Amino acid sequence: MTHNTPIFERLWLRVRPHLGTVAIALAVFAGVHLWQTRDVPSGSAPELAFVLLSPDGSRAETTLAQWRAQYPGQAVGIHVWAEWCPICKAEEHNVHRVAADHPVLTIAMQSGPADMVANVLNKRQMPWWTAVDDRGELARALGVKAVPSFLVVDAQGQLRGASVGYTSEIGMRWRLWWANAF
Repeated sequence: MTHNTPIFERLWLRVRPHLGTVAIALAVFAGVHLWQTRDVPSGSAPELAFVLLSPDGSRAETTLAQWRAQYPGQAVGIHVWAEWCPICKAEEHNVHRVAADHPVLTIAMQSGPADMVANVLNKRQMPWWTAVDDRGELARALGVKAVPSFLVVDAQGQLRGASVGYTSEIGMRWRLWWANAF
């Protein structure tokens, strides 16, 4: 390789030996993601009934369909978290920023009764729409076995774009965009 070698050829010669490693890393990442989301059902979102804590602190009994009806023609995010989960706590700022621009329902899985969840939301300054799932039944209906999890329900009520584990703000936004675009 000389100084007369075009820059793209020099770049290719440096990158080419690493392409196999990159391909293996991508295959492992895809395999782990598929394994983590294997229990999330496809098709229509399940009908869920729950106590909903609103950002103003009020409470109401509602269903996922009723909550989604407030956002016609839009995909909505569902963020499953737990008060005791350190990764969920690290992800809070992502959910907060996404929820400022998109409808996001959070589900407090196995985090106690409504009063306890309301205290956590208030203490951590999380003005979220939150479904109380003190026994994990809502999470199970969604196929969620670990927290945090992020799912999208498109405008037609179909589950799309699930992720388990830490999800970046860009990852959440991308999933919502994808569901709205298609």
